[in-house]
Amino acid sequence: MISLNERAHAVFRRLSDAAEALQVAVCELENSTTVLDAGVDVDASLEAGRLLSEACLGGLADVQLRQLQLDDLALPGVEVSVHQPVLACMASQYAGWAVNVPATGSSKKYFAMGSGPARALYRGDPIFADIDYHDPATVAVLMLESNCLPSPEVATWVAGKCGVAPDRLFLLVAPTASIVGSVQVAARVVETGLHKMHEVGFDMATVRSGFGSCPLAPVAADDLTAIGRTNDAVLYGGRAWYTVHTEDALIESVIERLPSAASRDYGVPFGELFRRRGGDFYKIDPLLFSPAEITITNAVSGRTFHAGGVDTAVLRASLFA
Repeated sequence: MISLNERAHAVFRRLSDAAEALQVAVCELENSTTVLDAGVDVDASLEAGRLLSEACLGGLADVQLRQLQLDDLALPGVEVSVHQPVLACMASQYAGWAVNVPATGSSKKYFAMGSGPARALYRGDPIFADIDYHDPATVAVLMLESNCLPSPEVATWVAGKCGVAPDRLFLLVAPTASIVGSVQVAARVVETGLHKMHEVGFDMATVRSGFGSCPLAPVAADDLTAIGRTNDAVLYGGRAWYTVHTEDALIESVIERLPSAASRDYGVPFGELFRRRGGDFYKIDPLLFSPAEITITNAVSGRTFHAGGVDTAVLRASLFA
């Protein structure tokens, strides 16, 4: 069986071995967990963001940096080609683990959004009820979206949830407001479309391949602004293509619901929408979280279905504000 964590660990080693060149910092905590800082106390590189994104995808995707042409708007962007979408995106990359560690002793409370293949060991979020996969690895790799590095106590807590020894835990950390933060969110463009399929009742298991492109959000001065920009890059500039094996009627029944434009909250820059909802993600329509444009080819019938489109007006208002 494929081990997402073993494959991600191989990518982690590439980052670690080239730490100086890639402008990341690697340290070993007192409990022997290895932490790679990709933006908290360093200005990590675009290449670091590309490799971190591949680690988040469990080593089952190729992430490349490209210039994208969106109507009359040219932007740097990310292209991602996913080999086994359900495993790479939903069992690994999806940020489904809210790492919320209470204060203990001298350790402060710690919160981060966790993504990466360690989720497949923890299996703590509901999506795993629909994924028939168990990673045989004894090593765990987790990406923490946070502007704070974890303490040994936090690392020990995470290792316990994953069922591995602390010295077999490898943590990658990057804030949203960083170069790596912009790259790794853009690289989620295929994942967001796949998750939307799951939300509207389309069988993810029928998806055989995924390809996507997404603009690279300019680095913001703070995480709140960065959350707005990086989400808008996907919602208004993201494009995803999928190849599936299913019945045409099943695609036709969901295709118009898959792009972000299907949401009642579509059309407002995410940062502004977030403020209108009092900073509560759960008050935002969940159908908003998907690429701007979705294309699905059915390999059984040979037909291709399409919905949505990029919105450069909202992108300009968000990314260049």
